[in-house]
Amino acid sequence: MKRDAELNDLARLASAGDRLALDRLLTHIRPMVLQYCRARIGNGMLGSQAAEDVAQDALVAVCGALGRWRPEKRVMAFVYGIASNKVVDAYRAAGRDRSVPSDGVPDSPDPSPGPEQSAMLGSDVGELRAMLDELPEHHREILVLRLALGLSAVEVAQTVGSTSGAVRVTQHRALTRLRELVAARRAEP
Repeated sequence: MKRDAELNDLARLASAGDRLALDRLLTHIRPMVLQYCRARIGNGMLGSQAAEDVAQDALVAVCGALGRWRPEKRVMAFVYGIASNKVVDAYRAAGRDRSVPSDGVPDSPDPSPGPEQSAMLGSDVGELRAMLDELPEHHREILVLRLALGLSAVEVAQTVGSTSGAVRVTQHRALTRLRELVAARRAEP
């Protein structure tokens, strides 16, 4: 709670035009926003953007939106809301972008693992992502905040505008659904 109060104070000063407070606020929230984006996107590329790019977009958006932030709301709830929107934007953009970026035509065969090996190596992560995609957006959000970012139920509740009990119930339902999906995939021939 002390951290929240400090971040809220910095946000209040930054929204009033204090550049030093804005720099300090960005320094504090950048690792959390980056971790959030990595948890939602992964370490690879999403279209032409990496999690770092999306986090940077979110931080720029935070700078522009601080004037709309209200002190009665936790600044991190405001920040995570913006980051969530930027992640959704990145997924939309990736869905529209059918290009495959390349620096040029290779001179020799690529010695790195081919598609089959890459698929085998990434299949577990891919399966988990696919199963997460089968969950409702709210359930995914709760799991990312609770499990990937390690926030408490109270912190997640403040972030998503809910109660800690509702967060725990949603987390339980989401994990139960994931277990069902895992069991169903294992039962497939």
